[in-house]
Amino acid sequence: MLSLGFGLLAASAWAVHDLLVRKLAQSAAVLPMLMTVLAAGMVALLIPALVMGGWDTMGRAAMVPAIAAGVAYVAGSGGLYQALGRAPVRIVAPVLGSFPILSLGIAAGQGRAVATVEWLAVLAIVFGIAMVTLTGRDGGTPTRGSLGAALGWAAVGAAGFAATFALSQEAARQGAEVPAMVVTRVTALAGVLLLCATFRSIRPVPGTVPVLLGMGVLDATALGLVTASAGLPNPEYAAVASALFGVLTILLAWKVLGERVAALQWVGIATVFAGIAVLSLQG
Repeated sequence: MLSLGFGLLAASAWAVHDLLVRKLAQSAAVLPMLMTVLAAGMVALLIPALVMGGWDTMGRAAMVPAIAAGVAYVAGSGGLYQALGRAPVRIVAPVLGSFPILSLGIAAGQGRAVATVEWLAVLAIVFGIAMVTLTGRDGGTPTRGSLGAALGWAAVGAAGFAATFALSQEAARQGAEVPAMVVTRVTALAGVLLLCATFRSIRPVPGTVPVLLGMGVLDATALGLVTASAGLPNPEYAAVASALFGVLTILLAWKVLGERVAALQWVGIATVFAGIAVLSLQG
C-alpha cells in the first residue's frame, strides 16, 4: 500500500536524522538545533512551493489546520527533547512511540471504520517498538528530576506528533500539499524563534551548522511524505509506519556504528515488521 511506503520512507529519513541528533545533542543546546533544522527545511521547501504552486487553494479551511499542525509540531518536538533530556531512552521511547495508536484513533474519530485486525497490527507495532527500546542498553543514563514529569513530556510528544500528522494531512486535503507543508513549517519556526528569544538561546554550536542543514532537509522530507499521503487510501498508515524511525535508527547504529542489538530487540523488530506486513494486506 502506497501510504505505508510513504511512511516507511519518512521513517528512514527520520532515522538518519535521529542518528545525527545522537551525535550532536550531547554538546549542543536544543533550541538552536531545532531552529536551524526548521529553517533549513523551510528553505528546502521554497523552490517546490514556487514551482508547483497551489497557493490559490489555501483558503481558511486549509490554513487553519496547517497553522495548527505547526503549533502541534513544536509541542511534539518540545516533548521529545524534554523527555529525552530527563530520562533514558528506554524509559520514554515506548511512550513517544505510542502515537500510532493516537493516529488510528483520530482516523476512527473522523468517521473511518477501523477493523479489529488494524488495531491489533498497530498494537503489535507499538509493542515491538517498546520491546526494542526497553531491552536496549543506554549506558545507565540517570533520570533527571521527576520520572512522572519525563513520562508526561513523552506523552506530550506523542500527542503532538499524532496531531501534527492528522492536521497536516487535513490541510493538504483542503488545499495543496506543498503550500500546506510550508505554512506548517513557517508556523513551527516562528514558535521556536519565540522560544529562542525568550530563553536567549539562538546561536548553534560552531561547526554543527552543515550537519543541521542536512537534518533540516531530512526532517522536511519525512514530514512532507506523511503530509503527501493525505490523498491516498488509509493516509493514517503513513503516520503509523513513520513511527518505525526509532527501530530503523537502532538498525542503522548496528550496521553503521557497529552497536550491538540484543536478542530480544530482534524479536521486537520482527514484531514491528509483522505488524506492518498485516497493515499492508488491509484495504
